[in-house]
Amino acid sequence: MKTKRKNVIAIILGGGQGSRLFPLTASRSKPAVPIAGKYRLVDIPISNCMNSDIYRMFVLTQFNSASLNAHIKNTYNFSIFSQSFVDILAAEQTPDNPTWFQGTADAVRQCMPHFLNHEFDYALILSGDQLYQMDFNDMLDDHIEAEADLSIATLPVNDKDAPEFGILKTDSENFIKSFIEKPAKELLPDWKSEVSDDMKSQGKEYLASMGIYIFNRKLLIELMSNPDTKDFGKEIIPQAVENKKVLSYQYEGYWTDIGNIDSFFEANIGLTDDIPQFNLFDNDNKIYTRPRLLSPSKFHKIMVERSLISEGCIIHSKEITKSVIGNRTRIGADTVIQHSYVMGNDLYQHIDDINEDIKNNRPLIGIGERCFIHNAIVDKNCRIGNDVYIKGGKHLADTTNELYCIKEGIVVIRKGAIIPDGFTVK
Repeated sequence: MKTKRKNVIAIILGGGQGSRLFPLTASRSKPAVPIAGKYRLVDIPISNCMNSDIYRMFVLTQFNSASLNAHIKNTYNFSIFSQSFVDILAAEQTPDNPTWFQGTADAVRQCMPHFLNHEFDYALILSGDQLYQMDFNDMLDDHIEAEADLSIATLPVNDKDAPEFGILKTDSENFIKSFIEKPAKELLPDWKSEVSDDMKSQGKEYLASMGIYIFNRKLLIELMSNPDTKDFGKEIIPQAVENKKVLSYQYEGYWTDIGNIDSFFEANIGLTDDIPQFNLFDNDNKIYTRPRLLSPSKFHKIMVERSLISEGCIIHSKEITKSVIGNRTRIGADTVIQHSYVMGNDLYQHIDDINEDIKNNRPLIGIGERCFIHNAIVDKNCRIGNDVYIKGGKHLADTTNELYCIKEGIVVIRKGAIIPDGFTVK
C-alpha cells in the first residue's frame, strides 16, 4: 500500500491572462480549459501529484477563476478525516501586498503565509498548463539523495525548440553550473549537454527547464524574502545556480507545454493516435476529474475512426475521424467531423426548449445536420446550424470576430457562439 508524502506540498501555478490560448481563455483561466473531452488542464498536475502520493496542493490563479473554482470544488473532495486538500489561492490585496501577481515567483511570494501554515520540508512547484505523466517520487528521491537545495526537471530538446526554453548545462554529478533563458540560436553550439544515445539520435542535445521545481523549505523562504525578484525562469533560477546546489532531473518521457492554440490542438488530436504519447489508459497513472454520472453515448449509423468519444453524447453524424468529442455533444445526421476537437456541452437541452428553438428557426445546442467540420475547435455550448461548412488549414489568415477566431489555420468557434444555417469558413 502506498504511503502519502507528508513532507511535501505542491504549488500549481495557474498562469497569467492566457492570451496565447485566446479565445479559449476569454471566460476561463488556463487551468480550467477542457482537454481530452472530459478533463480540465488542471487535472493533469493534480493527477500527477496524486499518483505520486502527494495530497496537499495549492492552485494559484488570478484571471477568470470562477469555472476553475467550481471544477476543483466539485472534483477534489477528500475525507474529512484526511489532511489532503486542493486549495485555490487567488490573488488578494492585503496591507503588505496591494498588487496582483507580477510573475511566477511573485505569485508564490504573495501566497507564502498560506504555505507556511503547513508543515513541509519540500515544495514542488508545477505549471498548470502542461501535458505529461511523471512520478515525482523519483525526482524527490534524487533531490534528497544529492542533498540539493533546488531541483529542476529538464527535458532534452532540439535546436529548433531550444530558443523557447531556459537552457542549462550540468557537471558530471548533474548539478547545474550555467543557465540561460531563451537563448538566441547563434549561442546554442556552446550549450549542448550529455544526453542519452536515444535523445542524441533525435538531435535533442539541449537540456531545457520544464518549469517543474523542488525547493527545500529553507531555500524557498530565503528566496521569497526578496520582493524584487518576480519570475522563476528569468531571475530566481539563474541566481540560485550561481550559489546554491541546483540539481537537474533529466526526464525523457512525453511532455508538452500547452502555451498556444496550435500546441493545445495538436496535444488533443495526438490522443487519437493508435499508440498515443500521452496514455489515458494507464492503470498506474490515472487522470482524475469530476465524476459527472452521465449516461452512455448513443450512436446511429455512424463511421468512427481513431477518435475519442466522451460520455453522454447523442450522435447521428455520418463520420467522425481523428477527432475528440466532449461530454454531452449532440451531432445531427449526415454531418462529417474530421481532425477536430468538439468540447461538448454543460447541459442537455430540455425538449420544450428544443421545440421552441425549432419553431423560431434557431440552431439547437450542438452541431446540426449535413455539416462539414475539419481542423477546428468547437468550444462549449455552441449552436451550429444545418449545412455549415468549416474547413480550417494553413490557407486561412489569422482573424478574430465575435463568432470565431483563426490561429495557425485552426478555426476556433467561440464558447456559446450561434452559427447560422449555411455558414461557411473555408
